[in-house]
Amino acid sequence: MTDQTANIGEPMGIFERYLTLWVALAMIGGIAIGTVAPGLVTAVAAAEVASINLVVAVLIWAMVYPMMVSVDLGAVAGVARQPKGLLVTLAVNWLIKPFTMALLAVLFFEYIFAPFLDPQDAAQYTAGLILLGAAPCTAMVFVWSQLTRGDATYTLVQVSVNDLIMVVAFAPIVAFLLGVTDIVVPWQTLVLATVLYVLLPLAAGLATRRLLSTPKRIDAFTARIKPLSVAGLIVTVAILFGLQGEVILQKPFVIVMIAVPILIQSYGIFALAYGAAYLWRVPHRIAAPCAMIGTSNFFELAVAVAISLFGLNSGAALATVVGVLVEVPVMLSLVAFANRTRARFPEAAS
Repeated sequence: MTDQTANIGEPMGIFERYLTLWVALAMIGGIAIGTVAPGLVTAVAAAEVASINLVVAVLIWAMVYPMMVSVDLGAVAGVARQPKGLLVTLAVNWLIKPFTMALLAVLFFEYIFAPFLDPQDAAQYTAGLILLGAAPCTAMVFVWSQLTRGDATYTLVQVSVNDLIMVVAFAPIVAFLLGVTDIVVPWQTLVLATVLYVLLPLAAGLATRRLLSTPKRIDAFTARIKPLSVAGLIVTVAILFGLQGEVILQKPFVIVMIAVPILIQSYGIFALAYGAAYLWRVPHRIAAPCAMIGTSNFFELAVAVAISLFGLNSGAALATVVGVLVEVPVMLSLVAFANRTRARFPEAAS
């Protein structure tokens, strides 16, 4: 492996450390704004072109672009000497996770919770969870890797490879799973959202790296723009909850129902990936991040596509935002578990 660490080794900032708090405050603020000034969020919702909300598009780019600047394609070659961690990540992310999330969503919203929900709402929540399950983590895994003392470069390679696969695999997998659940998906909108929120930011990030040319300049630039990600997320959450405020106030139990399959999925996928890495004798500095990537979600993409496909005030968009709220405390608990079990893993590849 190369000696490249990108931003992964940086200390966890106040925004990342208290992300759950900021998201919760954004939810409360959004509900308050939606109640006091409903015309404002309605105007934001109306700013659409070709099923893409322009305001949210800018915010999503603010979230995604800083992450894509961290993607280094030049580091991919070094993974060939230690392929096990990458293979575990890819198998979990693309062969297992999207399908188990879809299965859990159907199980809970078409059967277990069906008596308590309108069928159309249940279908929307199912769609949102499918979008979450099909989008593996891109950004926050850098934080989880740092907290578990993971291999910085290897984590970057795993994220880079996942991003490249996501460009071609995300839209077909989502379309297939939504079709299985009898939700009509406009392919044109789904492909457009994937291009807009994955392919173009990735291209922009790679172009930025080329222009900056040196790791020191890249790290400094990424550090300056990183707050854009959290700012974009917080404003997007506030907008979503401004539009969903009435539903949330009338049916707060819906949030709990959406959270249940997300929690089961998160802990189950972590157990599968972490257990596979343990059995395969993958070093802990690789095993922990590879399990974190499979467990965490690229919620920025899921939120963006849910809005593009189903609208700002849709149940699908609400489900993806609940994923944001649930993910951070779950991931912190898994970081603690991974650190406690470090001694059970080998120090070097066998």
